[in-house]
Amino acid sequence: MLRLDRRRVVAVSIAVLVVVAGVVIVTRSSPQDHNPFAGRDLFVWSGSAAAAAADRASGTDAADLEDLADTPTAVWLTPEAHGPDTIGSFVEDVLAGADGRAVVLVVYGITDRDCVGEESQGGLVPGLYTIWVRTIAAALSGTVAVVLEPDALATVEECSNPAERYALLHEAVAAFHDRATVYLDAGHSNWIEPQVMAERLQRSGVEDARGFSVNVANYQTDADELAYAEQIREVVPEAHYVVDSGRNGAGSTDDWCNPPGRTLGVRPAAVDDDSALDARLWIKPPGESDGTCHGGPAAGQFWLERALELADGKRE
Repeated sequence: MLRLDRRRVVAVSIAVLVVVAGVVIVTRSSPQDHNPFAGRDLFVWSGSAAAAAADRASGTDAADLEDLADTPTAVWLTPEAHGPDTIGSFVEDVLAGADGRAVVLVVYGITDRDCVGEESQGGLVPGLYTIWVRTIAAALSGTVAVVLEPDALATVEECSNPAERYALLHEAVAAFHDRATVYLDAGHSNWIEPQVMAERLQRSGVEDARGFSVNVANYQTDADELAYAEQIREVVPEAHYVVDSGRNGAGSTDDWCNPPGRTLGVRPAAVDDDSALDARLWIKPPGESDGTCHGGPAAGQFWLERALELADGKRE
């Protein structure tokens, strides 16, 4: 967590009794105070599209898809798949298999969601979005990291109601604060200037989150993303961050939508070196389309040829 206040009286994950003037006060640390990935295995969801594709494949294709399916990857929550009436039970079902491992969930349903790229249009109206987020939060258990609304801050000033979006993100951070470790999405190094992004993070309540995520669903190199994240931290120095390394093994061509010739990046793992980098993660599932470009299906759909291309490039 970024702001020193009464919630950070202790830096341990158990309750501590503090006696002040004869009064016993129980204080608890927040999920924002600790790297949720340190010392834990990462969760592999058996219900992923890659797992389903691996079950149908054979030969070399099967081996590549099984490798994708066995690599810890974030589970995306969208209202199109699970609205307010079903999202709680879905989250509970996913988390039931976690068995102490760290789970990464991506919350992706904000109002006027993809107002710029228009490949992932949708989202919920503000009232329903708040209900949806609170329902997700109520269903959480165990060690969970929430990556909050990819691209929402990178595009906020181009959307129809920036003030509304900032408010919704701030409310979402508050809803998850005591239930999960929160990383507000901060775009990537080839998009928004770090100073500008830092100010947008501040307007969205980053001081009450663990920090931010970078490179979600993009292809920028680890080196560029680490430099970008550290520039953001010049403004919000107590923020920690995670990097999406799922598809950045060959770097970026400045084409964000299914660029050809890309490869898988480094495997997801915690970083426990006293830096502000908490983990490298596979947040956007490799093999899922960015949109209807370069022959791809709709955004978010599993694209077999794309998955195999990414895996083949890594073998080379």
